[in-house]
Amino acid sequence: MPLAFSASQALQLPVKHHAAQLAAYLDDEQRVIEALLEGDHLTPLGPGRYRYTVTKLQVFQLQIQPVVELVARRSPNRIEIEAVDCQLEGLGVVDDFQLNLNSWLEAQGDELIGEASLGVSVSQPSLLKLIPAKVLEATGRSLLSGILLGMKTRVGQQLQENFDDWCVSRSHP
Repeated sequence: MPLAFSASQALQLPVKHHAAQLAAYLDDEQRVIEALLEGDHLTPLGPGRYRYTVTKLQVFQLQIQPVVELVARRSPNRIEIEAVDCQLEGLGVVDDFQLNLNSWLEAQGDELIGEASLGVSVSQPSLLKLIPAKVLEATGRSLLSGILLGMKTRVGQQLQENFDDWCVSRSHP
């Protein structure tokens, strides 16, 4: 029976200056995605497609590193990011690993709001067979929540700075 765990995190980021430009900023897809994720771990694959190498994670005695293929979709005032493929490095061959990531960011008035949902389903690795599934799932939920909380904190800082820099670069070409 596979292990399954998930977490989600909401974002509400007030913007003090240039809020009227938020929708135009969200149209600068690659810049926004680089601000949301760690830009040095991101590789553009083509229009609206990216490969993201997640920072290595330590789970009990295992070190794993997900490599995720992302698709970005834009609509007025909004950008959505979805994981469409994921490889898991560090566990050897895992046939039934699935990662679900759905997130969105939207300009509403003088703030950016958004949400990210992250879920994982995987068979119990043989190295962890002695640990009860409920303990592994609780650890997995905690790990995913920690990842999303870290992203929220980073995004809150980076996105505001990136937006401010973007506004300055547009006013001083």
